[in-house]
Amino acid sequence: MNPWRGRSAYYVAIGADSILLFSIEPVIAKSILPAFGGSAGVWVAAMLFFQVVLLLGYLYAWWISRALRPPAQSLVHGAILILSLALLPVRPRFEWALAGTHSPLLSILWLLLVSVGLPYFLLSATSPLLQSWFADSYTSAFPWCLFAISNAASVSALLAYPVLIEPNSRTSTQMSVWSICYSVLVAIVCIAALLHWSVHRAPKPAEASSGDVTNRPALWILLAACASTLWLAVANHLSQEVAPVPFLWVLPLSIYLLSFILCFESERQWYRPGLFRWLLPAAWIVAGYSIASAQGLLWEIAAFSFALFVWCMFCHGELARTKPAHRRDLTFFYAMIALGGGAGGLFVAVAAPELFRSFLELPIGIAASVLLAMPLLYGMRSKARLIRLALVAAAAFIIATSFRSLTGAIVQERNFYGALEVIDGGAGDAGFRSLYNGRTLHGVEFLSAGRSLLPTAYYGPESGIGKLLSAGADSGRRVGVVGLGVGTLATYGRKGDSFRFYEINPAVIRIASRYFHFLNGSAAKTEVLAGDGRLLLEREPSHSFDVLVLDAFSDDTIPVHLMTKEAFGVYFRVLRANGVMAIHLTNRYIDLDGVVDALAAAYGKRIAHVHSTADPDRHILDADWAIISGHADVRQPRRLWTDDYSNLFEALK
Repeated sequence: MNPWRGRSAYYVAIGADSILLFSIEPVIAKSILPAFGGSAGVWVAAMLFFQVVLLLGYLYAWWISRALRPPAQSLVHGAILILSLALLPVRPRFEWALAGTHSPLLSILWLLLVSVGLPYFLLSATSPLLQSWFADSYTSAFPWCLFAISNAASVSALLAYPVLIEPNSRTSTQMSVWSICYSVLVAIVCIAALLHWSVHRAPKPAEASSGDVTNRPALWILLAACASTLWLAVANHLSQEVAPVPFLWVLPLSIYLLSFILCFESERQWYRPGLFRWLLPAAWIVAGYSIASAQGLLWEIAAFSFALFVWCMFCHGELARTKPAHRRDLTFFYAMIALGGGAGGLFVAVAAPELFRSFLELPIGIAASVLLAMPLLYGMRSKARLIRLALVAAAAFIIATSFRSLTGAIVQERNFYGALEVIDGGAGDAGFRSLYNGRTLHGVEFLSAGRSLLPTAYYGPESGIGKLLSAGADSGRRVGVVGLGVGTLATYGRKGDSFRFYEINPAVIRIASRYFHFLNGSAAKTEVLAGDGRLLLEREPSHSFDVLVLDAFSDDTIPVHLMTKEAFGVYFRVLRANGVMAIHLTNRYIDLDGVVDALAAAYGKRIAHVHSTADPDRHILDADWAIISGHADVRQPRRLWTDDYSNLFEALK
C-alpha cells in the first residue's frame, strides 16, 4: 500500500484534537467565573478538573488498546464520539449545578463535569489513540514527533486565546464555534478510524508488550507529578503572591508544554544531562532568592519562567530518555504521565490548601526536583543520603517562604480564596496591624486606642471615598460595600447610618471581626453578608442604598463579572435616585479607568476620577477612585464589557 495513504487525516486530527483540548479550558473556566466570585481558585480548580479528566482519557485509551483488537478499537471509539455529539453545544449548565454545597471546589468540579466532561474526556483519549493507530498502520516504531506536534498545537491554542480569541469574540460565540469544530473533528477521527479498520480487518495475533516497562512506571509518575506540581505552584505563586493577573497562568502552562515539545522532538537533542547538571542548581538558587524576597513583577516573571523551564526540561527530558521502545506500551506511557500530572494537580489544588497555611507547595515541588535529580543526574544512589538531602532542601525553602511569618505574623490562614496573614509592626503609639493576601495589603489599623479608628491605607480622608463619605452632615445613610478588607470604611459611619458589607471569603470576615476594630467601633450599624457581592446585590430591593462602593480590584484577581454592563445595571437598580457609586481602581497591573468610563457612559452617568497621594506616617497609600453620579450626555469611548465579552489583555498596564 502507499505509505502516505491516509496520513494527512491522522496529522490533521492529532493537531485539531490538541487545539480543541486546550482551547476549551479558558473558555469554559471564564464562563463559570461569575458564579464563584472571580477567584483565582476557580482557575486552580479548573486545572485540577482538566488534569483528572485527561488522566481518565489516557487510562481509557490504554484500556481500549489492550482490551480490544485494532479494528474494534477504531469502531468503538468512533461510535462513542458520534454519540457525544448529542451533548453539543457545550455551555455552562448552571441548571444542573449542585445545590446547597458549601464547597466551591466541589461545585466547580461538578459544574465542569456536567458541562464539558464527556467531550473533554473523549478528546483526551483521542490523541493517544490516533498516535497508536498511526504507528500500527505506517511505522515499525512509534514516531515520537507526533507527541511534539500534539503539544505544539496545544501551545498555539493556549497563546491564541488571550491575544486573538478573547479580544475579538464573545464567550457564547467561542463555545458555539468550538462545538462546530468538535463536530468536524469527530468526522475526521471517524475517517482515520475507518482507515485503521481497513488496514486491520484481517485478524492478527495481538502484539505483546516489550516487557521493558516493569521498573519504569513509578519513575514516570514521579517525574510527571514533579513537573505538574511545579508549573501549577509557579502559576499560583505568581497570581497570588506577585500579580494576580489571569494571563500569568498562560505563561507557566506554555513553558510546561514547550518542554514537552523540545524533549520529544526527535530531530535534535534539546535535553542534555550534562548541561542540566549546571542549569538545575542555577534554577534552584534563582527560585529560592525570588521566594525569599520581593523583587518586582518583571524580575519574578523572568526568574520563575527560567526556573520552571529548567525544571520541566529536566523532568520531561528524563521521561523522554526512559520512554518505552515498543509501540504497544505507548498508551500505558501516556497514562502514567497523566497519572503523575493528576497527582500534582490534586496536591496543589486540594491537599495544599488543607495542609498548609501559606503557599508551601512551590518549595516542596522544588525539593522534589532536587531529590529526583540526585540519582538521575548526579549519580547519588544512597536512599539515606537522598532522604537527608530532601529534608534539608524542603526545610530551607519552607523557611524562605515563611520568612515574613517569623517577623510579626499573628494569624496565618488559607482557603480556596487565598492565603491570609495578619502581621503586627511598629511600637508604641506607632504600632499597627496589617492584613495581607499574599503580598497584597488589604487594610491597616493602628494598635493604640486613640488611633485605632483612623482611616488608613486606600481610604484616607483625602481619598475619593473619604471625601464622599465625609461630605455633608446627614445621617441615616444606607451604604453598601462590595469587599470587606478589614472594614476600614466603617470608620466613616455616623449614628443612624447603616453599612452593609458583602464579602466572598469567610476567612476575611472572621479576621476583620476578631483582629480589627473598625466594624465594632463604628458609630453606624454594620453587618457583613457572606457571598459574592453581585449575586447578593441581585437579591436586594430596588433603591436600597444612598452610596454603593466597589472595593474588589486592588491588586487582586480582577472579578470581571463585577465590571460588566449587566453588573452595572444591578448597581444602578439598588441605588436611590440621587445615589452615588464609588469604585476603587488602585492597581499596579490593570488599568480599569477606560472600562469604567465606558460603563458609566452607557448608563448616562457622570464620572469623576480622584487620585490621592500616600502619607506613610498615617499609613495612607496612593489611591485611585472613580465616583459615578448624576446624569451626563457623554460618548461611549470603547466596547463595553458584558457577561459575554471582556478583554483583560487590553487593560494591562
